[in-house]
Amino acid sequence: MTPWLFVVGVGEDGLDGLPSSHRALIDSAEVLVGGERLLAMVPAGKAERIAWSRPFADSFPAIAAQRGRLVVALASGDPLWFGAGASLLDRFTIEDMTILPTPGAFSLAAARLGWPLAGVETISLAARPLAQLHLFLAPGIRILALSQDGTTPAQAAALLREAGWGPSRFVLLERLGGERERIVEGTAENWLAERCNVLNTIAIECRPGPGAKPRSRTAGLPDDAFRHDGQITKQEVRAATLAALAPLPGALLWDIGAGCGSIGIEWSRAARDAQAIAIERDESRRALIAANAAGLGVPGLRIVAGAAPGALAKLPTPDAVFIGGGIGDPGLVEAAWAALKPRGRLVANAVTVAGEAALAAARAAYGGELARLQVSRAEKLGDHLAWRPLLPVTQWAATKV
Repeated sequence: MTPWLFVVGVGEDGLDGLPSSHRALIDSAEVLVGGERLLAMVPAGKAERIAWSRPFADSFPAIAAQRGRLVVALASGDPLWFGAGASLLDRFTIEDMTILPTPGAFSLAAARLGWPLAGVETISLAARPLAQLHLFLAPGIRILALSQDGTTPAQAAALLREAGWGPSRFVLLERLGGERERIVEGTAENWLAERCNVLNTIAIECRPGPGAKPRSRTAGLPDDAFRHDGQITKQEVRAATLAALAPLPGALLWDIGAGCGSIGIEWSRAARDAQAIAIERDESRRALIAANAAGLGVPGLRIVAGAAPGALAKLPTPDAVFIGGGIGDPGLVEAAWAALKPRGRLVANAVTVAGEAALAAARAAYGGELARLQVSRAEKLGDHLAWRPLLPVTQWAATKV
């Protein structure tokens, strides 16, 4: 198959910074695709023009209709670093495309700072929640973030201050690679809330202040990391539950009867691009889930109002399912098992005798393993410490073959 869609990365230095072969490709294009800023760099000519739509994917049908013609899409920097190339690959195959990158904001920022990119967290805050920064806050971690606009740096600095990371090194890098490049350095706690150029990248080197609470991404966060009304899978049981669920990169979890969302949130934190859907019937608990997800750096967690199994009908197919409440509800286990992908994991916990009986019945029907989890915590008893047992938890874990 001959490629017909060419994606050309353009830097801050514009068309003059491109190799002659890339410039010749643009000059000979029958159709040019891009944002207003990049299309304005190309002198008017014979090529038809398609401007990116909002949302971005709305442009795809118009591009697909040009198949068989020479189509050139202009992108900023490296098209595969949160760029147009990555989005186009959601719709077109690599056999359709040739991608021609130029050094992007991350490469240029790393070069200016002397940060090896292999050790840097790279994220985009363009059309994405600022709260995702919480996921990466740990001593010594380096972050490069693409900004949404000129207000993003001040907002990011404020988030760091509020989270206790005010001493963090904070660097603004504007218009990298062009004649108007500008770099300003300070700390999050002394950053001025001034507007800067729309085209900017933020560099953060995390340094904790007195109020910082570094959060491990290993399963089993302290219970007080979550806002809850008592409906929470306790820390020790949560760690065992996440181990049984076995999060993998890009995998989707259904967290049924989510409570405060602790299982779905820790699943999302545990592996790159892991996703979770929290299904919860109680409105006040859904509010807790949203607050916890934002505060722990996974604001993309999806929250579905309703009770299972009815609320499961139109959800995307899961790689894993956790049932934390309602295990005895008619049809719930059957619906969750039927929806699960092959080799997917289903884990369910129960603390009541009736719930335990439902888990035993599920094991008889689908196989898997039953385990009894018993945790005791040392607590004050007068002037001494004594062991106070939590309710024992019965856990069923099974893999669909």
